[in-house]
Amino acid sequence: MRGFNKVVLMGNLTRDPELRTTPNGHNVASFSLAVNRSWRNANGEQQEAVDYIDCTIWGKPAEIINQYMKKGSGILVSGRLQQRSWEQEGQKRSKVEVVVEDFNFVGGGGDGGGSNQGGSYSNSNSQSSSSTSNSASSSSSSPGSGKKSDDKKSEDKKEDKKVEDVGDEPINLDDIPF
Repeated sequence: MRGFNKVVLMGNLTRDPELRTTPNGHNVASFSLAVNRSWRNANGEQQEAVDYIDCTIWGKPAEIINQYMKKGSGILVSGRLQQRSWEQEGQKRSKVEVVVEDFNFVGGGGDGGGSNQGGSYSNSNSQSSSSTSNSASSSSSSPGSGKKSDDKKSEDKKEDKKVEDVGDEPINLDDIPF
């Protein structure tokens, strides 16, 4: 039987990402997510808790995360769980972390800066464009078509829709149709 290892999390960075380069020249970024959850206990009282999840991401996406994310920034990640083991001061240590494969920037970050809204990245070599400057993909126009390209950009801006905030109420999982 073959196993299945997939995780999806949405939360806020607890610290700025740390970008490192391996001896082989591969970039890797690490960051930690704070994932809030709430529920009602048996007495009907609202309870809240925060889980802190360590994440790593490799390659070009690591550079993007490092460039556009900071402490407090919101992000949606999907990937797989991986257990790492090492020895420290004579004791065996291990931890489970998320190896991020895809991500989307969400929200305006901790200070409401908004520079990280709307971008996304997938390690499957496809990338969606974004209305903000954080997207790694860009559109280019051929010489002599500048006016048409500008008209197209203005049409795209007219079609942008503003999404209203849904508030801080917890989501009832029974309302989700899947």
